[in-house]
Amino acid sequence: MKKFRIVRTAVSVGLSVMCACALAACSGEESTGDAQTPPSYTGGVAATVNGVEIQEDTITEHIENLRAQYGLTDEESWGSYLSMTGMTPESLREDVIDSYVSEELVKEAVKEQNITIDDETVQGYVDKMAANYDSDEAWQAALKKVGMTEDEYRAEIRERLEAKAFMETFAPEEEATDEELLEFAQSYATTNDGAKRSSMILFASDDEATAQEVLDKINSGDLDFDKAAEQYSTDPESKDQGWDKTGSPSPEYQSALDELEKDQVSGLVTTGLGIQIIKCTEVYTAPKTKGEDGVEKVEITSLDQLPEEWIDDMKEQVKEQKTNEAYQAWLEEEKKTADIVINPMPENVPYNVDMSKYEKKDEAAESPEAPTDEAPAEGEAPEGEASAEGEGGEAAAVEGEATPEAEGADAAAEGEAPADEAAAGETEASAEAEQPAAEATGEDAAAEQPAAEQEAA
Repeated sequence: MKKFRIVRTAVSVGLSVMCACALAACSGEESTGDAQTPPSYTGGVAATVNGVEIQEDTITEHIENLRAQYGLTDEESWGSYLSMTGMTPESLREDVIDSYVSEELVKEAVKEQNITIDDETVQGYVDKMAANYDSDEAWQAALKKVGMTEDEYRAEIRERLEAKAFMETFAPEEEATDEELLEFAQSYATTNDGAKRSSMILFASDDEATAQEVLDKINSGDLDFDKAAEQYSTDPESKDQGWDKTGSPSPEYQSALDELEKDQVSGLVTTGLGIQIIKCTEVYTAPKTKGEDGVEKVEITSLDQLPEEWIDDMKEQVKEQKTNEAYQAWLEEEKKTADIVINPMPENVPYNVDMSKYEKKDEAAESPEAPTDEAPAEGEAPEGEASAEGEGGEAAAVEGEATPEAEGADAAAEGEAPADEAAAGETEASAEAEQPAAEATGEDAAAEQPAAEQEAA
């Protein structure tokens, strides 16, 4: 179990996560009939940023949604969680307030730099999302469920796109040098050792008979794997799945691939996309050297020692890293000069607990799941919850772990539809509960839905 890491402003410029957040901005609110109304807690103002108020109820609702997502609604589990992660109600509130402060500073910067997004671009994202519903009535019902009108959704999309455009102003103009790429490769050398590249043949989930027949022919040598993919796969364009260490395969896919050596073929693997036959096409073995102590270690000394297709991916990652560093430096400077006032936490907020009850209990409890201050990898879920990697955080998103109620937001802005449950699959994921009902059609749509705000732990 790890610490909530809340990041509301753009620290990584993945567009799909950003826009996925917009649809269910009222997620987690108390429902009245089919629509939802904002809950009322203590009222008052939590903080001001250059005169702009951040409402206390906004902060409380944010934290209460976190608790609901992770099943920490009772006082005992909530207090124990806070203690194990080194947090208190006050420190968590400060973190959430800080995320809203950052968001407000980005809004101000967008206005100062006169960053605008044309109506056609914004409407394109709205249309893409709406197209996943059977009818306009179904689309409007999905919006109503989270208490939004289409105009409000459109405004949210515009705000996210503006924030992304602002983030792009921090991107370096020059491409990463070979020295920078080598340094990056060396930092991930051990992790990438043993990476596997794979291909797959996809069948409909109800077509096991055909899948088994094709698998038998492949195993007997009567049918070539590549030809089988061209002839039988429902998605032959996605035959090449790339490298597992640089992608985000589903747990089922990864588990099957882990068992394969080069040129071996799996049995039938059921994922959220359907039934798959997987072939391991290549295994990367990193160069190693032995130290004076006789211990072997991975050592990358040249980019030529890496698969060629990794280089372009590394260039993008180095670029994003530099962009994030420049953005964070700007944000810290802005916070130093901004007029920020944080008011004391009301004692009667629902997430407040007496932490003295949990200190000794959790000091004595040591386990492999012990918390760390290190933020989880993006997409990592707490204590066995479903997870998948996302493209990063963004304005009004929270970076990190997925929730079981609503995985799959990462691709939602690209047009995939909302759904009540996320199907497992080779999709990027992470989102909050209470998204529009599963009115959308299509296999991919069922796996990827928009959400209010990504909450991470």
